Amino acid sequence: MQTLLPSMQGSFGPRYQRKALRPSCSNSSQYRRSHIPMNRPPARHTVVCGDGDGNGNGGPVSATQFLRKHMLDLKPYTPILPFEVLSESLGRKPSEIVKLDANENPYGPPPEVLQALGSLDFPHIYPDPECRELRNALGTDCGVPTENLLVGCGADELIDLLMRCVLEPGEYIVDCPPTFTMYAFDADVNNARVVTVPRKAGFQLDMDGIKAAVAEYKPKIVFLTSPNNPDGSVITEEELLECLSLPVLVVLDEAYIEFSEEPSRISWVKEYPNLVVLRTFSKRAGLAGLRIGYGGFHADLIEYLWRAKQPYNVSVAAEKAGVAALTNKKYLDDVKNALVSERERMYAALCKVPFLEPYPSKANFVLCKVLEDSGIDAKDLKDKLAEQGIMVRHYNKKILSGYVRISVGKPEQTDLMLAALESIVKSVAAA
Repeated sequence: MQTLLPSMQGSFGPRYQRKALRPSCSNSSQYRRSHIPMNRPPARHTVVCGDGDGNGNGGPVSATQFLRKHMLDLKPYTPILPFEVLSESLGRKPSEIVKLDANENPYGPPPEVLQALGSLDFPHIYPDPECRELRNALGTDCGVPTENLLVGCGADELIDLLMRCVLEPGEYIVDCPPTFTMYAFDADVNNARVVTVPRKAGFQLDMDGIKAAVAEYKPKIVFLTSPNNPDGSVITEEELLECLSLPVLVVLDEAYIEFSEEPSRISWVKEYPNLVVLRTFSKRAGLAGLRIGYGGFHADLIEYLWRAKQPYNVSVAAEKAGVAALTNKKYLDDVKNALVSERERMYAALCKVPFLEPYPSKANFVLCKVLEDSGIDAKDLKDKLAEQGIMVRHYNKKILSGYVRISVGKPEQTDLMLAALESIVKSVAAA
């Protein structure tokens, strides 16, 4: 793909550029080792069908010849390693690992969820393809009519569903990195192209760059995240309205909205036909393992998403868990308040670490820049914390290679993380 020569340079690179998707994140080599046997021979197994005449009749057949061509260059998305794999690689029991690398809710779901999961009446019957019970509960919770709501196996499924329904091969989306990498990954899976509009200093949106990209490339979708992952910044109402004035579908990802003071804009989908708002149970309700996401869509759009979605995409267990979680609003609010309070305590403590520059956050994590010439780099810091059983997120991407992201845990987890950092400070000073 071409790279556009920018008219201006921003803090995170060219103001906007067109590029081929090459998603990457930390632990990629570990992921490949754990999922692809190292001693497996190259995928060149063939079977001979007849003598072959050079015209496609007979001759050797390879499994990869049936793949869509763009899939041959697809880079795998690398998820965070699960407890079991971490336990084996670190030589520690799962209970001895402080997992602050995936923005999971350390308190877990309300007790009603476990009760509901332990008393499923019909696990042998296919689930409701329309998730009626959960959508009704969500309609009450977020003030959106059920006909504007769609539930997915995580918000990730809804991102992919949107792309499959909206994008023709070769059409564009606008991505604003650093941000959630699933947008660019799903674009690559769907043979779409990505126009990147890097964020400015302080991880703020480059609105001029977005407007220029929309004018030049006529993208179908602009993805926005508020609070943004990995830095926790929020977009303003003025910025959202400015994007909605453009001839493009605006997808607003609100996975972390509960941890900010900003109101959700999910009710706006009734008024703006070019707005989609995505939400999740993973963070607020501690249900990341059950994969429940949902979105608000304008009536004109959701009709066609219903036609294309998999009929039984949300399991019986997931729907029952989601409904049960929404019955205990006090628990959800108490956990949210506890995490917000701990975020502020953790941020203040991280500000005192001499080699870190933390960024204010409105999510359940804090992004920290590891200062240059401090005697340690971000990858080394991540590894040294892991040696003490503290897992934080580090990125291989150049745009974030000097940063670590630390999820908000329980107070005792924060204390262990800070103690580990203090020991690293001492070792760096002594070096």
